[in-house]
Amino acid sequence: MNKTTTKSTVLLKHHLKALKLPTVHDECERIARRCAADNADHLAFLLQLCELELIERERRAAARRLKAARFPTTKTLDEFDFAARASLNKPLVLELLKGEYLERRENILLVGPSGTGKTHLATALGMAACAQGRKVRFVRVTELLTLLLEARDERQLLRYRQQLAKLDLLILDELGYVPASKAGAELLFDVIATAYERYSLLVTTNLPFEHWTEVLGSERLTGAALDRLTHRCHILETTGESYRLKDAKRRRQRTG
Repeated sequence: MNKTTTKSTVLLKHHLKALKLPTVHDECERIARRCAADNADHLAFLLQLCELELIERERRAAARRLKAARFPTTKTLDEFDFAARASLNKPLVLELLKGEYLERRENILLVGPSGTGKTHLATALGMAACAQGRKVRFVRVTELLTLLLEARDERQLLRYRQQLAKLDLLILDELGYVPASKAGAELLFDVIATAYERYSLLVTTNLPFEHWTEVLGSERLTGAALDRLTHRCHILETTGESYRLKDAKRRRQRTG
């Protein structure tokens, strides 16, 4: 490599760094050598570099979306035992995995006893949405109530609502495990009402609808929340024995 080539390479990399093209910066020399060996023209060289840059940008963006979603664990449908949940509407789950419901701002309600795979399904659907370029947030209802009450007390509620409004999908996990206070129930309803036909909600719950007053307190508030959630909604029911209970039984049998 002569001095002119070295100078040009250094200057090119300086420009690529300034233009924020890190993949082109890192790969340009390797691709140049490959194109020279293949007798490819300048446009083919540029095309290969642009493709690499775009692929890497999408990979980084997907990683950012997954991190921002705050899933507690990584779950996919490949890991889900549909055979153990014969009552579950598998064709509907696979259809929802495509993400078209998000374009229509439709909701999903996952209803069933504890330990029957609701959070697994919610996470798998949420991760699929992230892979499709959607903005997703996963939060347990008890955690959301704490965040909402803290935001209200610190006069940051409007800001927090604006953050939620940027989402395509908000996953509310484990509604029904802890009753909400009157203030918490009103703030939770506000989230549901604000999301209505603006972005999709996915709610997992162990409570049949007729028992939602145990969480929201007021029958009026419960009726209004269900009215918004169930309009343009897909309901999936998981039944059967808890996975965790079955695992505990197997462990006892092995040690017995």
